[in-house]
Amino acid sequence: MNPFAERLSAVRSSMLQKGLDIIVVPLSDPHLGEYVPDHWQIIRWLTGFTGSAATVVITGTFAGLWTDSRYFIQARRQLAGSGYQFVKPGAYQRNNYMDFLAENAGSQDTIGIDGRIFSVSNFRRLSKRLEGTKSKIETDLTIIDEIWSDRPELPFSTAFDHALEYSGKDRQVKIDEVREQMEKVNAAYHLLTSPDDIMWLLNIRGSDLKYSPLLLSYALVGSDQVLLFIDEGKIPYRLASSFDKIGIVILPYEDTVEIVTSVTTGSSVLMNPQSVSVSLYNSLSLNSRIIEDITIPTRLKAIKNRTETENLYRVMVKDGTALTKFFHWFETNHGKIRITEKSLSDKLFELRSDQKDFYGLPFATIAAWNENSALPHYGRGEEDEGSEIGERGILLIDSGGHYPGGTTDITRTISVGIPSDQQKKDFTLILKGHINLALAKFPNGTRGYQLDFIARRAMWGSGLNYAHGTGHGVGYFLNVHEGPQSISPADNKTYIEAGMLTSNEPALYREGEYGIRTENLILCYEDEETEFGKFLRFETISLCYIEKALIDKSLLDQNEIDWLNSYHLDVYDKLSPHLSDEEKTWLREKTSLL
Repeated sequence: MNPFAERLSAVRSSMLQKGLDIIVVPLSDPHLGEYVPDHWQIIRWLTGFTGSAATVVITGTFAGLWTDSRYFIQARRQLAGSGYQFVKPGAYQRNNYMDFLAENAGSQDTIGIDGRIFSVSNFRRLSKRLEGTKSKIETDLTIIDEIWSDRPELPFSTAFDHALEYSGKDRQVKIDEVREQMEKVNAAYHLLTSPDDIMWLLNIRGSDLKYSPLLLSYALVGSDQVLLFIDEGKIPYRLASSFDKIGIVILPYEDTVEIVTSVTTGSSVLMNPQSVSVSLYNSLSLNSRIIEDITIPTRLKAIKNRTETENLYRVMVKDGTALTKFFHWFETNHGKIRITEKSLSDKLFELRSDQKDFYGLPFATIAAWNENSALPHYGRGEEDEGSEIGERGILLIDSGGHYPGGTTDITRTISVGIPSDQQKKDFTLILKGHINLALAKFPNGTRGYQLDFIARRAMWGSGLNYAHGTGHGVGYFLNVHEGPQSISPADNKTYIEAGMLTSNEPALYREGEYGIRTENLILCYEDEETEFGKFLRFETISLCYIEKALIDKSLLDQNEIDWLNSYHLDVYDKLSPHLSDEEKTWLREKTSLL
C-alpha cells in the first residue's frame, strides 16, 4: 500500500470513531492565502497533489480531488495510484465538489470541516448548497492534527523594514489612510487576516513563505492603536521600538482569537469574509457588529504610488537584462551541452541573482518543454531534471523575481528548431490578443471582464480558447497574484484604475503537444479626459523580446506590427547598455523590425 492510501485508511478509521460521514479539506491555511506553508499542506500530505488550488472530499467509499483548469493534467498524473479520484469540473467552476455533496450527502450525514482553514464565504456557499440535504456541518475537524505525526512546524523568520525609498509612504501615513476609510463605513476596528495586507500597511517584509516575502500575522486596526499578532522574536528590537512610538502593539500570534474577540466586544468590525476563517468569524460575531467588505489595504495597495512606479521601471530593466542573458545563453549552448528543464530554471535563477537587490522567486520557475508546456502551471519535483530539451519543439518559460522595488511576472515562448505552421498560427493569434489588450483604451469605470474579450477575440474567431483568466493583479514586493482587480470572464466588480499593475497573458494549450503563453505586466494610466469622461490605457512595462520566429506576419494588421516594432525598440534601448557586445548584437537581431 502506498503512503497516500495508508493515510486515507487512517482518516477513514478516525472518521468512523468520531461519527463523521464526510470530510471536506481545502488547500488552505488560517490566513486563506495562495501560498500555504508546509505545516498546512494537508492535501499534499494526503494525496501527493502539489498544485496550489484544490479541495478533497472523503467519504467511507469515495475519495476525490477537485482543482481548477490550470491543474487538470497535473492532477491526473499525480493522483494515479493514490486512492483518490480526480474529478474534473467545468471551465471556471472550482466549487463543483459542493454539487457532489448536495447529491450524495444524506439527511443524517455529518460533514466535518476545519473551521480554522475554511473561509466564511466558502462556508456560506457550502451551507447554502446543502440546504436541501438536511445534513449537519461540524467545524471543529481535528483528524489531521491527530494522525499527521511528523508534521512540519510553522515557519519562523525575522521582519525587516521596507524602506521609504521603496514604499513611497511612511507606515504612519498608511495607517492614517486606513483609519480615514474606516470612518467612512463607521468601523471602530478593521481586522486584517491576510499577511500581505499587514506587510504593506506596516512597511515590513519577512520570509515565512517560500515565494512571498511575508510574516504569518494578524492585525487589528483601531482608532489609536494597531494590534499586531505575531510570533515573539519575529520583530527585532529596533523595529519594535519604532512600532511602539506610533501605537503598534505586538501581541502573541496564538492569542489572536481571544484578544480580538475581547477588544471588539460591542463594537463594529470591518472584515473580508473571503479572508476570515469560520472559526475566527464565529468567535467575533457573537458580540460584535460585523461590516463585510474587501479590506482597505487591498484597495489601497493595488494603486501603485509614484515612488513604486518609478522603482518598477528600474526593476523591469534588471529583470529584462537577466532574461536576455538567459535566452542568449540558451541559444548559444543548445546542442552543445545537455540542457534540461531543471538546468534552465537553475540558470535563470543564477542570472537573476546577479542583479542588484534580487531577493528571490515569487513562484517556482516554469521551464516546460513541448507537451509539458501544455500544463499552465507545470510543476516537477525540485530535484527532478524534467525533460531534456531536444532539437525541435516549443519551450515555455514563465518566471519572475522579487526585488525591494517590485515583483515581476513574465512568460515567453520560443521555438527550438523550425516551428510548424500550426504553432506559428497559434502563437500569432495569442500575440494579437496580447497586443490588442496592451493597446486598449477604455472609459473610467471599466471592469476587467469587459476587457477580457479583447484578448480572446482573435482566438475565438478561429475556434480557440484558454480556460484561465487573462490578467491578475501583481503585488509590490508582495504576492505575485494580488487583487482586487483581474481581467477574466469572472464577474469581478472592481474597476480597472490608474496605478493598477496587472498581467496580460493570453495563451493556448494543446494537450499532449505544446502550450503557448505570452505574458507582460501592464500599468494602467489616465490617458485623457474628454466631454465623455476620463479614458484610461495600459503601458507595457515588462522588457524582453518576443519570438519573431513564431510569428506569421500575414495574420497581423499594421497597428499590431507597429506595436511590436515599437516595443522591441524600447526593449533594445533600455536593456542594451547592460549587455556584453555579443549579447547586444544578438538582441539587436531579436528586436529588429518585423
